[in-house]
Amino acid sequence: MNPRIELLIDARNGVGESPTWDVQRQCLFWVDIPGRSLWCWNAGTGRSRQWPTPEMIGCIALARGSGGTPHGRWVACMETGVAVLTPWENGTLGFEKLAPVHHPQAGMRFNDGRCDRQGRLRAGTMVSNMSLAASTGRVYAFDSGELRRLLDGLITPNGMAFSPDGRTMYLSDSHPDVQTIWAFDYDVDTGTPHRQRVFVDMKPLPGRPDGAAVDEDGGYWICGNDAGLVHRFTPDGRLDRSIAVPVKKPAMCAFGGPGLDTLFVTSIRPGGDLSDQPLAGGVFALHPGVRGLPETACAF
Repeated sequence: MNPRIELLIDARNGVGESPTWDVQRQCLFWVDIPGRSLWCWNAGTGRSRQWPTPEMIGCIALARGSGGTPHGRWVACMETGVAVLTPWENGTLGFEKLAPVHHPQAGMRFNDGRCDRQGRLRAGTMVSNMSLAASTGRVYAFDSGELRRLLDGLITPNGMAFSPDGRTMYLSDSHPDVQTIWAFDYDVDTGTPHRQRVFVDMKPLPGRPDGAAVDEDGGYWICGNDAGLVHRFTPDGRLDRSIAVPVKKPAMCAFGGPGLDTLFVTSIRPGGDLSDQPLAGGVFALHPGVRGLPETACAF
């Protein structure tokens, strides 16, 4: 039996991405990539707010040592590099560039990413125009204030997640030409992935593999973009269940809530006729019966 799906906020995001639960503040943060905005939903008040950003953001991670600011400090992977953002109560946003990125071609930006269990940020880049199918996307490590390349040859890197023990890294390529999820052995000392292998070939399954999260039992949850589904795969790559959401393009999921037992799902609002999915671009919440793990704050 599928859990009940609750509309958290009718955000109408162009591309809602990178939901991240802030345990200290009991708030969900996420971004709207084309909307160039950082969003926050407060579980205590039920209210949401947003801050405009100077560039598109692909993903965010809570910065370590953010306790002294009302809405935290956020490490953000953007169009031109990595920055730290400080959202203030008056609606302004502090911005400090930490490291530039040198893209191999024009029209690229950061996309999906998250911190490993040690607090090291890993994030992928892509060509914004997906119709070009350009395999110049990369995965970068952000360590000690600098970016270094980890992986090359990707079109639309997505689905970054880590097993509960941090020794397996997951990565997908959601481009229609690829639609594959890989698993890597992950060296927790050096923060380096190796022994890449196919975890799930998504081409025979409904939906392209978009953003993902891992529960405390090691289950890998990934949004089935274009299919209106969120899939859970067991650690051995078996499809365990699929949950329908009321939009065609769920984008990324994350565990949060007071008991870390709520799965939050952001989504995409495409152009054209939306009469069959008026809530596209909204943020949803469901209780799948499992708990997630708190996100590790970014040490930079």
